[in-house]
Amino acid sequence: MKQGLRRILTVVAGIAVVLAVAAGWYMVKAMPIGTGYVAKYLCTSTFMSGRDPQTVFVEDVKPVNPLARVVRWKIDRAGRTVTATAFTAFTAKALYREGCGCTLMTDTAEAALRRQHFYRPEDGYTEPALPPEHPWPLGSGGPVDPDSMGADARQLKKALDDAFAEPGAEKMRNTRAVAVVYGGKLIAERYAPGFGPDMPMLGWSMSKSVTNALVGLLVGQGRLVLKDPAPVPEWRSPDDPRHEITLDQLMRMSSGLAFEEIYRPLTHATDMLYGAHDFGAFAAQSHLEAPPDQKWSYSSGTANIIARIVRYEAEKTTPDYYRFMREALFDRIGMTSMVIEPDPSGTFVGSSYAVATVRDWARFGLLYLQDGVWNGKRVLPEGWVTYSTTPTPKAPRGEYGALFWLNAGAPGNSDNRLWPHAPVDAYAAQGFQEQKVIVIPSRDVVLVRFGATSQRSAWDTDAFITGVLQALPEKAPMLSRHDANGGQPKAP
Repeated sequence: MKQGLRRILTVVAGIAVVLAVAAGWYMVKAMPIGTGYVAKYLCTSTFMSGRDPQTVFVEDVKPVNPLARVVRWKIDRAGRTVTATAFTAFTAKALYREGCGCTLMTDTAEAALRRQHFYRPEDGYTEPALPPEHPWPLGSGGPVDPDSMGADARQLKKALDDAFAEPGAEKMRNTRAVAVVYGGKLIAERYAPGFGPDMPMLGWSMSKSVTNALVGLLVGQGRLVLKDPAPVPEWRSPDDPRHEITLDQLMRMSSGLAFEEIYRPLTHATDMLYGAHDFGAFAAQSHLEAPPDQKWSYSSGTANIIARIVRYEAEKTTPDYYRFMREALFDRIGMTSMVIEPDPSGTFVGSSYAVATVRDWARFGLLYLQDGVWNGKRVLPEGWVTYSTTPTPKAPRGEYGALFWLNAGAPGNSDNRLWPHAPVDAYAAQGFQEQKVIVIPSRDVVLVRFGATSQRSAWDTDAFITGVLQALPEKAPMLSRHDANGGQPKAP
């Protein structure tokens, strides 16, 4: 009897030791993700958005980061850093730098990050001023009267009321901002308390669509070719099975590369964002899980491989490649607040870290609505928007183009689509927690929505689109301006 009890106790003790070791191993792997998220998000929110960090921690961080409950943080406003610590053994630190935003210090000394050179005011850069006397988008003026555009102001107000309404305490939308552009004019915008038109906001994966525009610029200049093998150093050898992956296949998330787009500890996405020095290099190590063009798989790693390609190509002529991004794109369309924060290696995080005001995000959507033309001048190459919004063959519901989400629907069944009550030609840049820039060419509309929606079911994009469109005339007022060169645009 006693001998049997001893055996049981020995087994129980052994199991306890194994569980303790497993728990310790998990903590060692997981806590850097928890502290890294806190440090990076608070840094961006504090130094770029100008928000109160305690409010951000409670309202934005804790609902989505279960490890945050054991994390302590501090802000150094003089040094422009945020430090997050857990159990004294796990520390993460993020640094803000003028002109490029916040970066998590991963395998990088703070002094080295501070030495990194970006396009800053002291380099002779002057941010273009938007004339306050001119209406949006060419100036900094506010919305025009929606009645002047033939819109139903009462119905439009109801649509915005619905966007900000809370379905219940257990399912919060936490809408922070909404903007409506119709006929090329800003006809409505609304902000939650503490937010406003001058506050830059993190777009998360809407950054991928900004990366699309930067690739488009280089394709238009003949410096990148979509159908050529992607210029990725790790795949240079002809014997590498990834050697023939094209830039087009990367843009369409059809490269066949394995990448876990899951946001919890011990997955590729979080290991990249909170544990890697060079995000593009991290993702480029991924193995092939399927032949190129045979599987569609959404991947932030793929977007950062593309971002590194953009950087390397831009640096050939513009060593301070942030200057290229500003002068070739952002400043040309008045997106003066836009910054894409870099990883520790200095490459902009094309998957996740674009930050801009709601009005500037709306300008970005308007650029695409106008077929890449701004104020009568072509910015993106002819056919680029058509290319970007053509469904990827392997996307099962026709829901993805080239770094944009689409509403095209499944092949042979257009009713099976992301937003079944919205026009089929609608497409969007989309980000975590339901950040949206939605473009609807057939209705001459751009919609922007920002929020901190932790539960996806709390926000209904289809209902939001439908509610706004009900307030607008059926016939779009200025469709002729989209095709600046006449006729249908050609694919690049």
